[in-house]
Amino acid sequence: MSSARAPLLFAFIALLIVGTGMLQSWSTALTVLNMGLISAIMALGVNLQWGVAGLFNVGVMGFVALGGLAAVLIGMPPVSEAWAAGGLRILAGLAIAAGAIAAGVIAWKRLPATAWRGVAVAAILVAGLLAYRAVMLPGVAAVEAVNPSVAGYLGGLGLPVILAWPVGGLLAAGAAWVIGKTALGLRSDYLAIATLGIAEIVIAVLKNEDWLARGVKNVNGLPRPVPYEIDLQNSSGFINFAHGIGLDPVTASSLAVKLSYLGLFAVVLAVLLWLSQMALSSPWGRMMRAIRDNETAAAAMGKNVTARHLQVFILGSAVCGIAGAMMTTLDGQLVPSSYQPLRFTFLVWVMVIVGGSGNNWGAVAGGILVWWLWVEVEPIGAALMRLATSGLGEGSALRDHLLGSTPYMRELTMGLVLLLVLRFSPRGLLPER
Repeated sequence: MSSARAPLLFAFIALLIVGTGMLQSWSTALTVLNMGLISAIMALGVNLQWGVAGLFNVGVMGFVALGGLAAVLIGMPPVSEAWAAGGLRILAGLAIAAGAIAAGVIAWKRLPATAWRGVAVAAILVAGLLAYRAVMLPGVAAVEAVNPSVAGYLGGLGLPVILAWPVGGLLAAGAAWVIGKTALGLRSDYLAIATLGIAEIVIAVLKNEDWLARGVKNVNGLPRPVPYEIDLQNSSGFINFAHGIGLDPVTASSLAVKLSYLGLFAVVLAVLLWLSQMALSSPWGRMMRAIRDNETAAAAMGKNVTARHLQVFILGSAVCGIAGAMMTTLDGQLVPSSYQPLRFTFLVWVMVIVGGSGNNWGAVAGGILVWWLWVEVEPIGAALMRLATSGLGEGSALRDHLLGSTPYMRELTMGLVLLLVLRFSPRGLLPER
């Protein structure tokens, strides 16, 4: 039965998607499946950190947001007026800040370990901060004053947006390296607090630094790696194809775009899943599981536990960054205020726990299944609530209260599913072998 569990679970998930298409619409089914594939990639990244290495990272949304930022920095065209107004000053200010930090680190390492070492490092950092503000702030003010209603930021490189997916992984990996060098020596509960705090810092920067990605004004109109519906609808060949399969061009174009995204996302997921499986079954994967199960014994065998933790922390964060770039590409906009802890931390952890911590296939199944529940529970709950209250009068206060409470069915269902899985299958639906 255990060998048939995975095929049966994926068949059940496929049945849910097909049922959504038949009972609601195929457009809805494809939308849910596309976001489910992105969620599965996020779950793979968290599973790599927790399921393989035992690292408790609750800063998932910070790495996802960095991936979303990469879509803007790569895909959007540069704003030439903003660059002319203060772009070089911003670059110079960032270079000064990086140089001051590097100088402080070098001074700390090379100066004698006396009381004056701390004074010298503090003086370097303060001088760097003053120089940074003197150069950076006028440049930021000039950039943000350039047509702020539609621009007010530097823009991106104007490259194909699909290049933002690996770049999002690199941005997240770089942030993970900085975080890991400072936080991975902490105990698991303190590591969770540190990663959550740093993720909130990342979100705060995206919300407040308008010159970077317009802040809470949002960046809209991101380019696509797939055709636009209007272009398909203006193509005579596509119109003939749509009529040939019995669909109107508008519906057919919407389905074609969603299927194109589905193909791209499925390829990325397949590649990452294959790499994760190869890593898990390699000597490196066995070493990581040994460190997870008993750090003291692994260290006694000569393994550098801290270095390996940093390595897997970077890899898992990079996967989350790729998923973040894919999600922003799918949405067509960057909305920093949408990166809420419930969606990008709690929900992804539920995916990993329900699917099966330590099992990559379980993370994929949990990602798609939990996302389907997250989307479909509210309309299903509303329908059930209307049925249950059909006997009450139209102006009944109890009926209005119950119908108004249906949006909370999502949180209730997630908690219920998590409790049931932990009670009857504590290692997840697809446990680690």
